[in-house]
Amino acid sequence: MVHLFKLKRSAFVLCGAADSEPGPHLVIGQFKPGNPPELVNRKRFALQRDGQLWRIDAADCGLADGQIYHYWFEVTDTSPTRDGARILCTDPTAFTVDWRLSAPRLPAPYRSDDQDPAAVIKFERGELLPCDPGGEAFMPARPIAADKAAPNNRMVIYELPTAWSRINLHLDPEIGVGTFRDVMALVDTDVDAANFSGLAALQVGRSHLAELGINALELLPIADSFVDREWGYATSNYFAPDHDLGFPAGNASPTANTDLVALVNRCHEHGIRFFIDAVMAFATRAAMENINFPDFHIDADADPADPDAYQSSDQGRRQGFGGKLWRYGHLLRQSYDPVSGKVGDYFPARQFMQAYLLRWMADFAIDGVRLDSVNNVANWDFVEQFKDLARETWLANQGRDDRFLVVGEELSVPLELVSQNRLDGLWNEEFKRMLRSAILGRNSEKEPSFEWTVRKLIDCRNLGFRDGAQVINYVGTHDTEGYRNERLFNFLLNNGIVFTEQRIKLAFACLFTAVGIPMIFAGDEFADQHDLSVSHPPKQLDAVNYERLEQPFRRRIFEYVARLVKFRTQYDALAVNDTEFIHVDFNDGKRVLCWRRGLAGSGAQVVVVANFSDFATANAFSESAEYRVNNWPATPDGKKWREITQMRDVPPTWIGREPIFPWEAKVYALVDA
Repeated sequence: MVHLFKLKRSAFVLCGAADSEPGPHLVIGQFKPGNPPELVNRKRFALQRDGQLWRIDAADCGLADGQIYHYWFEVTDTSPTRDGARILCTDPTAFTVDWRLSAPRLPAPYRSDDQDPAAVIKFERGELLPCDPGGEAFMPARPIAADKAAPNNRMVIYELPTAWSRINLHLDPEIGVGTFRDVMALVDTDVDAANFSGLAALQVGRSHLAELGINALELLPIADSFVDREWGYATSNYFAPDHDLGFPAGNASPTANTDLVALVNRCHEHGIRFFIDAVMAFATRAAMENINFPDFHIDADADPADPDAYQSSDQGRRQGFGGKLWRYGHLLRQSYDPVSGKVGDYFPARQFMQAYLLRWMADFAIDGVRLDSVNNVANWDFVEQFKDLARETWLANQGRDDRFLVVGEELSVPLELVSQNRLDGLWNEEFKRMLRSAILGRNSEKEPSFEWTVRKLIDCRNLGFRDGAQVINYVGTHDTEGYRNERLFNFLLNNGIVFTEQRIKLAFACLFTAVGIPMIFAGDEFADQHDLSVSHPPKQLDAVNYERLEQPFRRRIFEYVARLVKFRTQYDALAVNDTEFIHVDFNDGKRVLCWRRGLAGSGAQVVVVANFSDFATANAFSESAEYRVNNWPATPDGKKWREITQMRDVPPTWIGREPIFPWEAKVYALVDA
């Protein structure tokens, strides 16, 4: 257990605070509903220095047994953009925050942005116990059973935004928060939605994610943020699950911890691994900005000579995107490590983030981590330490090595992060770039030919990766910012493609038969379209609209994708790297490429026939029509070929000879006869 968390069972503890006179104080009381709510029975206590910590024992605060308390730490503000006044800050390691109750507003230069939410705790039998604001206690989530967890090379990840939408009575998009309970309705047939109750895909008796067949769920950042329904990459309180995501319709108070534990448990029961998205380059409205800015943060623009001011891989100056950058290269002599409890020479921001990781692994049983904007973190040594700690903790808890993954997102795809073992894997932005060129029938701008565009698209080893488990492939992500980054449906429309269905299906056939771990951005599985602006500025994620799933052509796409998802998670040939291109045809305006996945000569092989052109076999529906594929693998005894996208067996006389249609992929697999 993290040393600081042990101390917090019996005392209010603040670590990492800057020296000041007066020292930090505890301001504590009880929540009283109202317009606005207020803190009643307010008390103020001076914290006492205890080595490198500030603390006061709960027993010395006159707390009543069984009561729930809201509190802040009062400190001398160290933010360089403020005037050094005394300010109330959220406990930076609070497990629960309550945005219903904000600190009083201070005079200028302070703004409403400086009003931190109260932290929440329960005092019971002499201990301080984490709870939700209504007093709901929670037990740690249950780890996924080893026999239910998909190994990394058989995963299909579903990336889910916290912003959801539906069409209102005026036929305009209405954006709302998809809470943890709404997500549970996607997972479990017995759960009804909360904020999005009434949507067919979320009704009791339905499980959208089971119908789709994915086995890993990654929510956009769910650590607490002040933002509501919009861009989710603005973490404020790292140790607490998000207040809004845990405040579903019908609740009198938020239940973020209990709801998130319940969601993870439901996922694990259904064999779905649970990933978190960690934003560690910068924080937005986080307490350490006020508590000790010099040791934990940096303003890269104000101090460009500081070595912490620049991104890794020569990507230029770091960007805070409205937040404050974390400082990971600052070594502090004789400082306190919240993880081990030792005093020594540490990098304070690194130790803070390691404690954050361990809270989420212990209480929410996460099965993987995605690190946002790794170059902007600006310290690959720390990235490696973070990955190593996550893996060591996973293995120490009897987890299997291939059932956990720490991947990084960096659009420049710096391969050194995996070749130097800094991370287990990377998001493969190159896949999206090449795929979107290919389904327009164009060469990728970085590649010498269309053929090499597809070869690198399908086999990431041609890009320099060693193994498919090092790569997350996708046709689109939450980064729907500007031209060529739109949702796939909008991308095709914006490029003059009116009939989108076949090309969307072709894109997914490539995704699920390529070497690498496939990821679906929620909504793309049924060709969702934009309800929010994706212009620059501002940067904006798109909200997923599950209402559109019921439209006929989108339902057809969903069923096509679902067949491929289930095939990808179960079929042996797609769990290995073996790939060979067996047929290339660029004659007479055709762009037809065929690749084989799986070990040559084995009983588990896949052949993909992909037509990236307008060419169609003449008289395709006549008995004599055919398109011949060279070098088709032999059919082993006791096996037959099945076309997966239509789930039909192929007569022996048609093998390697079936007609082809424009912008279509057929996926053939050997199955038992």
